[in-house]
Amino acid sequence: MADRVKEESRFLGWRREAWLFLKAQLSAQIATVVDFLITILLVKLFAIYYLYATFVGSIIGGIVNCIINYEWVFKAGDCKKIHVALKYFIVWGGSILINTWGTFALTEWLSGMEWVNGLLGHYVDDVFILSKISVAFLVAFFWNYYLQRVFVYRNHDIKGFLKQRLENK
Repeated sequence: MADRVKEESRFLGWRREAWLFLKAQLSAQIATVVDFLITILLVKLFAIYYLYATFVGSIIGGIVNCIINYEWVFKAGDCKKIHVALKYFIVWGGSILINTWGTFALTEWLSGMEWVNGLLGHYVDDVFILSKISVAFLVAFFWNYYLQRVFVYRNHDIKGFLKQRLENK
């Protein structure tokens, strides 16, 4: 009987984690759509350099993502908004840097490859979109979700943690 209860508990924990991950991915996709729309509109309609447009799109998408995650995904009502905002800003800043640098590096690398130029023809100027998609996927999975789950939307007693560590030298 105890084994069955333990197994059901593990299953429910796994289901809860899977549901949390799916909600976080939906939130990220909504933010990504906003990010990409802003980026593409800035490049195509306003002729803004793709790197600057990527940066602006990331900022607006990040704000959308933070709001959805706070209210719906992680339900972090017990966390002070200012603490969430500060922690999100740290993680988000890293995300923006990785997204921007990664998009730039991959775009420049792909643009210099002959087979890409031959494959895309006169669409070669749009290679940044492929780069942005690739980089955004990797950053969303390996950086954003994990750090938001374990750091941003949780209460951490940092003062207590540091005090305990310093006293136990």
